[in-house]
Amino acid sequence: MSQYTTGELAKLCGVTVRTVQFYDTKGILCPSALTEGGRRIYSDQDLKQLRLICLLKTMGLTLESIKEILVSKAPDQVLQLLLEEQLHRVEGEIAQKEEQRRRIMQVKSCLEDAKTIPAQSIQDIEQMMKEQKRLKTIHMTMLAVGLIMEVIEIGLLVWWIFTGMWAPFAVGMAAVVTLGILVTRYYYHHTAYRCPQCRERFRPALKAFLFSAHTPKTRKLCCPKCGYQGFCVETASETEEK
Repeated sequence: MSQYTTGELAKLCGVTVRTVQFYDTKGILCPSALTEGGRRIYSDQDLKQLRLICLLKTMGLTLESIKEILVSKAPDQVLQLLLEEQLHRVEGEIAQKEEQRRRIMQVKSCLEDAKTIPAQSIQDIEQMMKEQKRLKTIHMTMLAVGLIMEVIEIGLLVWWIFTGMWAPFAVGMAAVVTLGILVTRYYYHHTAYRCPQCRERFRPALKAFLFSAHTPKTRKLCCPKCGYQGFCVETASETEEK
């Protein structure tokens, strides 16, 4: 059976001598023997135990939890329970970090928009974040309805091609057009635009809304307050707040 000094044991496990000595004082890794001069001597079993301690430490377990495992009469069961507890804690931390990440990305996006619409206070940023969340819901609704319209249109076209019956296609297309008008009306009434010059939020005339140039986040409009003509940033309308 091999024997190891404190330094040799520490080197084999990739820790410091002080760490091994600390574990001894905590009672979780006592040396198998002491020399006449008081030097600690460790065995192969001690080496395995230190490696187990290091492994459990990397899992985030505390020294108190590790000690419970080592002195337990049923270490496997104790380890299982402690690992389940640690996993639950880590999953909670991950969820918290994901929420923090989501908030950071929201603020970052708002700050990017603020380059177009100056945010004068924290309240402005918070308001923009709320508007973006509502606007995302609007866009998701538009996307869902658009996909339904696409499925109906393609399905009826295929039916016409394979059966030669055009009547269902004509009726279905009338329904698709009606649905398109309704979803456009929904989009118009649930969105507004902010002027980058005076920060006024307004809803343009329907004609301007339908025929103006636009990007995914902006539309080229004329601000009714300051007369600015250019791209205004899309946001949720005030009706979304009620």
